[in-house]
Amino acid sequence: MIMTNEWATIMDQSDILCNMVLTSEQFYQYLNAHRAVYTNSNLVREINHFTKLKDQYEEVQRFGKYHPDYSTVMKDIRVTKRNLDMVDVIATLKVAENELQDLLDEISLIIGKSVSEGVKVPVSNPFFSSSGSNCGSGCGSGGSCSCSA
Repeated sequence: MIMTNEWATIMDQSDILCNMVLTSEQFYQYLNAHRAVYTNSNLVREINHFTKLKDQYEEVQRFGKYHPDYSTVMKDIRVTKRNLDMVDVIATLKVAENELQDLLDEISLIIGKSVSEGVKVPVSNPFFSSSGSNCGSGCGSGGSCSCSA
């Protein structure tokens, strides 16, 4: 690829956009929430335990209710997830993740629509995806939205 003046301008603008995201309030809230969770050794231990339970859950799901540990694993994962969800700093982290994701989705939509109105941009929030599309959400997910596009 030959570096032209247009490409240099695009690269400069993308660096500016990246710095804007990295200095945004949403990013700082996410960073602070992430630090609050992952500097707490007890929470990290619980998260690691939950990750191991998720691996067991995936193994149990292969066989369904016929797996000998089905009831135990299903109960353990639900109880552990509920306990983790009830921790304030984890709830704050989830909110911060969602707000940062919304910012990134909005940026993606703006960039996509600047290229063409017909560009389909997959987003995690249905509020953003229905704003410019007749299909609602899911058009970027491999045709699972069953739209006529």
